[in-house]
Amino acid sequence: MEENGVLREQIGNRRIRFNNEQRRRLAAKAKKIARKILGEVATIVTPETLLAWHRRLIAKKYDGSANRAPGRPRTAAEIVALVTRMADENRNWGYRRIQGALSNLGHLLAFKTTANILKDQGIEPAPGRSRKTTWKEFITRHWEQIVASDFFTIEVWTPTGLKRFIVLFFMELSTRRVEIGGIAPECQRIMDGADCA
Repeated sequence: MEENGVLREQIGNRRIRFNNEQRRRLAAKAKKIARKILGEVATIVTPETLLAWHRRLIAKKYDGSANRAPGRPRTAAEIVALVTRMADENRNWGYRRIQGALSNLGHLLAFKTTANILKDQGIEPAPGRSRKTTWKEFITRHWEQIVASDFFTIEVWTPTGLKRFIVLFFMELSTRRVEIGGIAPECQRIMDGADCA
């Protein structure tokens, strides 16, 4: 006790750093002494700290986390891709229908796993999926009927001088064929809302 007192006088209020081996030795000795006596003898470290170190030693001894295997293995990326593809190509298929199709291909998967895959990929359940049309599907279905339109202006020399004409054109998106819809001279009065002479 006197040695501890002298040591405490020399180090003052500085904190002593212990390595794990020193903590283990102090904790093992402290556990053998009654708490009341420990309060009188321990001057470097408080009895509560010594007992906390001891509890940590015991917990570490029985800690089996190093031997634990990871949880359920992740679903293979090719299975995730296959489930996503089936849901995209068959919008009215539900989780169980996709599960059955996977089973036919030799992949055993729980329907809940199928549901989780689709949820992670941001794909809605079958009722909502079958009622919605994506932009890509709309374009694919109506590609032959979609026409874009626009206009441009062109300056042309005429017998009365330089004039600007407006050209309206249409383009079939599927073939990229362009049709001229009309050509009209531009005049300032049209722009102002009046008729052009």
